[in-house]
Amino acid sequence: QVQLVESGGGLVQPGDSLRLSCVASGRTLSSVAVAWFRQAPGNEREFVGHINRIVDTTSYAESVKGRFTISIDNAKKTVNLQMNSLKPEDTAVYYCAADFIGPTRTSPTAWRRWGQGTQVTVSS
Repeated sequence: QVQLVESGGGLVQPGDSLRLSCVASGRTLSSVAVAWFRQAPGNEREFVGHINRIVDTTSYAESVKGRFTISIDNAKKTVNLQMNSLKPEDTAVYYCAADFIGPTRTSPTAWRRWGQGTQVTVSS
């Protein structure tokens, strides 16, 4: 397994933008897909979106659709989550996940590898 490390979190105001990165340390990502999840205190881990590296498709939770964009670099070592028009409801620890094992991409249990998370706080 490669080590996944998230970065780019911080404190921003509503309407601001933030870009998170998920870096696969030491080697190229081998997972067919990479997902982003988030978890606020007291809440379950929530699906944000994912990217399929083979067919270069993405999907997003309805709550972030149109505001968040997932991309991957040419070396396939970094997966980015561009977050625009941030809302206070986006406040959470954001995690990247890899190695999809099923049954459904929106479930945290469907992903085998996880980063440690990066805190995103949206507050005025």
